[in-house]
Amino acid sequence: MSKIFAVIRLRGNSGLHPDVKATLSLLKLHKPHHMVIVECTQSIQGMLKKASNWITWGELSADVLSLVLKKRCYLIGNKKLTDDYVRKYTKYTSIDELANAIINNEIKLKEISKLKPVFRLHPPSGGYKKSIKKQYGNGGELGYRGEAINSLIKRMI
Repeated sequence: MSKIFAVIRLRGNSGLHPDVKATLSLLKLHKPHHMVIVECTQSIQGMLKKASNWITWGELSADVLSLVLKKRCYLIGNKKLTDDYVRKYTKYTSIDELANAIINNEIKLKEISKLKPVFRLHPPSGGYKKSIKKQYGNGGELGYRGEAINSLIKRMI
């Protein structure tokens, strides 16, 4: 079973190499504070490594995914995702159940009709704690951060 990553773009277009711009476009990360959910495959890992100076990522937990789906998930037409919609168009009865299924690789987000693949988040409350020009392990916010992505996402909802 592969892991589910949350990927958030932290930096804008300034000084962006065309290869990195193409990679961010393939990940659907067009603007800062946009988040996507991806499955951890070898090709996705290569894309994350290539764009690591503009993004941060880590393993997403089911409770945080549920929170994101309830607060920041939109359908085409800018309508919010609701439990009624989940009941009508999937085999799951609630958003919480859907979040657990996504984490356990039972269903993919793209299998849900009319769901927008990008979550537009706010800048984190209290600001970034460290520099957005350095990697996470070196006193910054960029790159792989593991389970710590969940606390960042909670501050950005």
